Amino acid sequence: QLVESGGGLVQSGGSLRLSCAASGSIHSSYTMGWYRQAPGKQRELVATVTSGGSTNYADSVSGRFTISRDDAKNTVYLQMNSLTPEDTAVYYCKARLMALGYWGQGTQVTVSS
Repeated sequence: QLVESGGGLVQSGGSLRLSCAASGSIHSSYTMGWYRQAPGKQRELVATVTSGGSTNYADSVSGRFTISRDDAKNTVYLQMNSLTPEDTAVYYCKARLMALGYWGQGTQVTVSS
């Protein structure tokens, strides 16, 4: 019900835009988020956006990444700028509403130095 896209290989300092298309029972009331997991590390929060549009960012990406949502398209985006090799990870989309939670399959982002 969540399909990510937009990952790939980019040079340090470059940009990528990730998309997450939601379907099925996921709707505009859900809080949407992006998480990432680097090799050998735990999955970590990157950014979230509530149904009301409030956003929250990890300190490591604040000022470089922007999360947004288009409820008409049932899609959430993550604009990533000034990428560094430390941003290399599999990026996952998550939809959450109270006790309900759904994950996407992930998209690989690789930043070369």
